[in-house]
Amino acid sequence: MVKDKKEHCGVFGIFDHPDAAHLAYLGLYALQHRGEESAGIVATDGKNIYQHKGMGLVGDVFTKEALHKLKRGRNAIGHTRYSTTGSSIIKNAQPFLVNFKNDIIAIAHNGNLVNATELKASLEKEGSIFQTTMDSEIIVHLIVKSQKSDFIDSVKDGLRKLRGAFALAIMTKNKLIGVRDPNGFRPLCLGIVQNSFVLASETCALDLIQAKFIREIEPGELVVIDKYGIKSYKPFEGCACSQCIFEFIYFARPDSYIFGDSVYNTRKRLGRILAKEHPAVGADLVTSIPDSGSYAAIGFSEVSKIPLELGMIRNHYIGRTFIQPSQYVRNFKVRVKLNPINEVIKGKKIVVVEDSIVRGTTCKMRINALREAGAKEIHMRISCPPLRFPCFYGIDFPTRKQLIAAQKSIEDIKKFLELDSLGYLSLEGMLLAMKADKKNFCCACYTGKYPVAIDKNFSKLILEKRNKK
Repeated sequence: MVKDKKEHCGVFGIFDHPDAAHLAYLGLYALQHRGEESAGIVATDGKNIYQHKGMGLVGDVFTKEALHKLKRGRNAIGHTRYSTTGSSIIKNAQPFLVNFKNDIIAIAHNGNLVNATELKASLEKEGSIFQTTMDSEIIVHLIVKSQKSDFIDSVKDGLRKLRGAFALAIMTKNKLIGVRDPNGFRPLCLGIVQNSFVLASETCALDLIQAKFIREIEPGELVVIDKYGIKSYKPFEGCACSQCIFEFIYFARPDSYIFGDSVYNTRKRLGRILAKEHPAVGADLVTSIPDSGSYAAIGFSEVSKIPLELGMIRNHYIGRTFIQPSQYVRNFKVRVKLNPINEVIKGKKIVVVEDSIVRGTTCKMRINALREAGAKEIHMRISCPPLRFPCFYGIDFPTRKQLIAAQKSIEDIKKFLELDSLGYLSLEGMLLAMKADKKNFCCACYTGKYPVAIDKNFSKLILEKRNKK
């Protein structure tokens, strides 16, 4: 469903391919759902550097002319972004690129560093000058300031100072490096196409370029790809794995494989368990708010034996509404993105399956539209627990004051949305749907138990930014 929350970023990297920039472009296209604010590619042929970045969608940023300028690069990294830290301006578009000791460091980052303000203050005290407001730039400063003689050792040294979420693609003139933070908050996978290694946030990017999925980068793993092949390192001390469960609930594409499981199958399991916890006896049909609620709705229908119908049609020419930074634009797109099918809805008792409710304002508009289409009863079922706490690891959830479940009881939410009934999946039910060990997931947005301590200045900065939106 269209919601008042934002997504992560998408990263992509490819090493030693004659058409590296074009494959990076396609990879970013597949990862467009992870951010619509800006996009960029940096490519190199081992001597020269080529880059292009811009604000907006991948297809708009990369014209034929822009891709032609990048085509000589055999190594490339790309990034599609939305801002969880840093302003929505071109200088903050990634990949971030610097010259260093007759080489380059280009970096594409997905996640948030929760000790960013602390690290930046320390670096500035030591004389570092920052060009952007991105926490990603901090990583470059830590690497170049390391006293280690070997570059990979410098990377390890710099990364050990970070706390929080970071899935990284780092490129030099002759190396491609992939990193996943020791908690494994964000996904990152490894593939191969025509003997060239590929890194991507999700496997759907591998599928588009016909790359073979090899495996996921493990939490706390650093892989180095060069002309000699691939090497794996574990530079971090042991941390408890805390993969973001909301990747399964909403963010990742349903055709991706993350955290050891199929996103599509996981969402169906969520729907099946939801139907057992909150049955809707006497309903005429099950429907969903496309597209994220659709897969849980399939599972709900299978268990409940209530027929599944397409009660709303999505206009696919409208971007994912909640990614838009302007509230005015967001509200406009909410109205045009989804339209009920009156003939399906009129006079029926319907179950609407949705993945989550954030502020509730957009959801209320959808429920009103279904009422206007003639729904006799509306029973809403949510395939995750109530969202009650903000995220500081790379999801732009609102503050607690803006999260409806942090301010209202489930009964009050039901009344606000004017529903006949409302049921949320329990925390236990959500975890039961996960194939991996239940202890390996971060559920902080539901429980308020943050696996990595948040720097007070950082949390204050993030919450102030969100209050302004």
